[in-house]
Amino acid sequence: MSPDARTAVVTDTTAYLPEDLAAEAGIHLVSLYVTLDGKQRPESEITAGDYDEFYERLRRSDEGATTSQPSVGDFVEVYEPLLADGREIVSIHIAAGLSGTYESALQARQRLIDDGKGGERIEVLDSTSGCGGQGMLALIAARVASDGGSAAEALEAARDACGSLRLWFAIDTLEYLRKGGRIGAAQALLGSALQIKPILTLEEEITPIERVRTRRRALERLIDFAKERKEAGADRWVVQHIHDPETARALVEQCREVFGNDPVFVSEIGPVIGAHIGPGLIGFGGLKSELMG
Repeated sequence: MSPDARTAVVTDTTAYLPEDLAAEAGIHLVSLYVTLDGKQRPESEITAGDYDEFYERLRRSDEGATTSQPSVGDFVEVYEPLLADGREIVSIHIAAGLSGTYESALQARQRLIDDGKGGERIEVLDSTSGCGGQGMLALIAARVASDGGSAAEALEAARDACGSLRLWFAIDTLEYLRKGGRIGAAQALLGSALQIKPILTLEEEITPIERVRTRRRALERLIDFAKERKEAGADRWVVQHIHDPETARALVEQCREVFGNDPVFVSEIGPVIGAHIGPGLIGFGGLKSELMG
């Protein structure tokens, strides 16, 4: 996207967009924070090369990791220069049911309105999603912006896509979700056998879909969901994982056969979401190609 585009797109680090793709699309990032072993760091400072160390420390930690949303000041720091440039902003964030990030963005907007710095030119969207879903919505907004669209038009395009967007993910254990308090409706699975591999979705909160016994069966079910997406005409797709590139590669190969095209992107989920889910997630998401442009 041209740096002179009328509308700037902002999202947060929990979209886990590949760096080169975010840069090419002109997407600006606001970072969440993660605290492990008493040390807080912005997620943006933890590169993919640091993930192995982070997840090894997470495995060893009795208390686990905690996370926190960006401050109002963090948002203002990103918004203010863009507004000063005369631009509009559409800001798309992780589901409000999972994080206070959306609320921080709204508060930053109001502060900039109150300070007479153009905050009324900011549109804020609760993606009701996260990770790959959130990333695809940000890319949709960036496409509209690149075509000269206003923030309101970019917001509308991203909001329209929310209805088509579906995400599924399989995880190794519910333990990290339980520790972090983000388990939502998946709480119902806690009393079941420890060896299950839950398959979950994200629809404003984390919701259980089914339980399977093996990693292989979880992968088979994700392929089934991919076929459902293809039949529904939703053939733009992403794959993400946590500390499991081998299974991610296998899922990508099989999804290519299903869809007959390449993924929008493949990426590893970082420490903020990883802190609450733990190593071993493998996920797939898709939406209709006409919405992606």
